[in-house]
Amino acid sequence: MIAEIVKNSNLYNARRSVEKNRGSSGVDRMPVTHLEQYLKLNREALVSSILDHSYVPQPILGVSIPKGNGKTRQLGVPTVIDRVLQQAVSQVMTPKFEVEFKDHSYGFRPRKNAHQAVLRSQKYINEGYQHIVDIDLKNFFDEVEHYVLLQLIFRKVKCPTTLRLIRKWLRAPMQIGGKLVKRRKGIPQGSPLSPLLSNIMLHELDRELERQGLKYVRYADDFSIYAKTKQQARKVGNSIYKFLKNKLKLPINREKSGIRRPVNFELLGFGFVPTYRKGERGQYQLVVGKRHGRNSNRPSNA
Repeated sequence: MIAEIVKNSNLYNARRSVEKNRGSSGVDRMPVTHLEQYLKLNREALVSSILDHSYVPQPILGVSIPKGNGKTRQLGVPTVIDRVLQQAVSQVMTPKFEVEFKDHSYGFRPRKNAHQAVLRSQKYINEGYQHIVDIDLKNFFDEVEHYVLLQLIFRKVKCPTTLRLIRKWLRAPMQIGGKLVKRRKGIPQGSPLSPLLSNIMLHELDRELERQGLKYVRYADDFSIYAKTKQQARKVGNSIYKFLKNKLKLPINREKSGIRRPVNFELLGFGFVPTYRKGERGQYQLVVGKRHGRNSNRPSNA
């Protein structure tokens, strides 16, 4: 696999993708505008260091951004060189995993989006699945155990050099306020590889949900399960809580998790209100969610 990753054409496409996304500089302060010239001069040495395992990624720059609820989220910004290399790995790995990913996983995937996820949720609700198991994964991107993730990647990626490269990125320290902080778990949000890695991890959740024959919607680490009775919802919630804890080693935020009815449930910025139209009992329409300034009398055009 590593031969595909370091091919000139793949690295070129990776560079173009990073340039298109722009983004800020990492700890070395190199801007994306310097990428083309840097790679012209250093591509061969860079590839050689990857192949002989001497390549060491630079620390990740920790940046706090507001979440909108008064709290902040920690983003990890790799250097532009590391972003190119991660993008190159993602371009080769994604097709190998994408063929197995489930239809009801909508986050960070080709031809999938948040709007489709919300419409799927509305469809389930309007079909009578109105007891919703809403599980909040506690700081998912910070809690992923590296050994669990690497075992899942190894199922399809047998290339030792590629695996070593991914492990180095996962373990790269983060620079926060000028100090280096060791990282022993977590996927840095902000890297080109993190969306694929998060989907590889949570694909195991999708498999378990489908094994149990459940109705669900997942957008990255935001997922919900739909049941026809509260009893069934409670049973499903307990089962999935145990699966996440025991199999994937992922903690749940119990304060933010629970069984919701449609009027008390929001998904990706949308809420659900009854239509109140004659002959449409139990049907719900989409509205902008309360956390996004909802006026409950004004349905969206979704």
